[in-house]
Amino acid sequence: MTGIPSDVISAENAGRRTASCACGNLKITVTGDPARVYACACLECQRATGSAFAYRARFQKAAIVHIEGERRAWRRGSNAGRWIEQTFCPTCGTLVYMEGEALPDAVVVSVGCFADPAFPPPAALFWASRRHDWYDLMEGVQSVD
Repeated sequence: MTGIPSDVISAENAGRRTASCACGNLKITVTGDPARVYACACLECQRATGSAFAYRARFQKAAIVHIEGERRAWRRGSNAGRWIEQTFCPTCGTLVYMEGEALPDAVVVSVGCFADPAFPPPAALFWASRRHDWYDLMEGVQSVD
């Protein structure tokens, strides 16, 4: 199912962040700053989140401190023809993190699962042409199609 072991331990302890699902069953703890923070308005991300866009942070797999809780994964295709595996809580259904064929050394975490209003804003909005008309980008956010 997923390529991330459930008990990956990192030697670095500073700057830990824990993302969890709505019911608290599934948690992923990472350390350090994300390599990239972005939003995506592709139709697949809209469907996966049930919202107008996804807000995500990409970390290197080496940043994973621990993953705990029961989880399920669903693998789908992308517009580029590569797979993306979405990992979610089987109890509440929250999509907590993802892996992708295009980024084999990365894990992408749903930023809302960190429950941190001070989390850095996205640097880019992917599939900007699919964003809802009411959604205006902040100054400095790159628009990518």
